[in-house]
Amino acid sequence: MVFLIFLILYEGTVVGSMLIIVTIKCSRSLGNPMYFFLFYLSFADSWFSISTAPRLIADALSTKKKKKVISYNECMTQIFALHLFGCMEIFVLILMAADHYVAICKPLHYPRIMTRQVCLILIILAWIGSFMHSTAQIILALRLPFCGPDLIDHYYCDLQPLLKLACMDTYMINLLLVSNSGAICSSSFMILMILYIVILHSLRNHNVEGRKKALSTCMSHIIVVFLFFGPCIFIYTCPPTTFPMDKLVAVFYTIGTPFLNHSFTH
Repeated sequence: MVFLIFLILYEGTVVGSMLIIVTIKCSRSLGNPMYFFLFYLSFADSWFSISTAPRLIADALSTKKKKKVISYNECMTQIFALHLFGCMEIFVLILMAADHYVAICKPLHYPRIMTRQVCLILIILAWIGSFMHSTAQIILALRLPFCGPDLIDHYYCDLQPLLKLACMDTYMINLLLVSNSGAICSSSFMILMILYIVILHSLRNHNVEGRKKALSTCMSHIIVVFLFFGPCIFIYTCPPTTFPMDKLVAVFYTIGTPFLNHSFTH
């Protein structure tokens, strides 16, 4: 049952993302900034799920412990990919919120502000920021010395479960983890909430039809923000102690959230 549920959610995420990517890429009428950012959100969404879900699904089907083995290099690669595309998704959500802010609060200036060149520069900066974040994570992971046991108490490789296996005092590394990943999640969530509060407040000056259209778009994005940032903040700002709930939240964060994103955003 676990294998089937995870497989359905994973396939729904990847197929849905690929359809959106192909549709936006092939359609000339979907060239405005909203669809430009949606293209990269779907791209990051699919690879964020791909970085963890296939291995998790295969392990759910396997009943033998010896088959649930991941090499050191594969583990490091998974950490890098997870944080690269997860951080990219965060930055793209912020860019989409900024696009909504300009479109609703400054409609007359929108064509001049959100040009193709500006959108391209913003996406490049988002990729650079994501790469720097994931590089910092992998540097912390590579510095950890391991001397056994080699059993990861988690569904995928991440820094927090690896800290338990390290043969050293990991207090400072955990502090760096919280100040990096935790700060990005928390500060990005606050920025998004401020943007959407300003947007919703400005809607009172719009007509009824425009208000309904803007509200439907904004509310769907706000739901996505809560679905994504709730588990993200829970995972990366909590103390290093692991509870059974932590792993359930982590699974929802990597498999359930990308799938639900399509239901609300797309």
